[in-house]
Amino acid sequence: MSAEVLAPMPGTIMKVLVKEGDAVAEDQDVIILEAMKMENPIASSTAGSVTSVHVKEGDKVDSGQVLVVIG
Repeated sequence: MSAEVLAPMPGTIMKVLVKEGDAVAEDQDVIILEAMKMENPIASSTAGSVTSVHVKEGDKVDSGQVLVVIG
């Protein structure tokens, strides 16, 4: 079963902290999202390995958009 890490609000991807194949722990930061002039760390809700990264630095995202999938 895979888990999707979603953007909680619209913003710009400042930093992608993981790549495909990386192991991640629950609550580990995977993306830094700039929104409302603040850098917001976005964390994984589950432990596992990154199966896909759907964004790159500089991308604009909408609320609810899939950022990373963890399997």
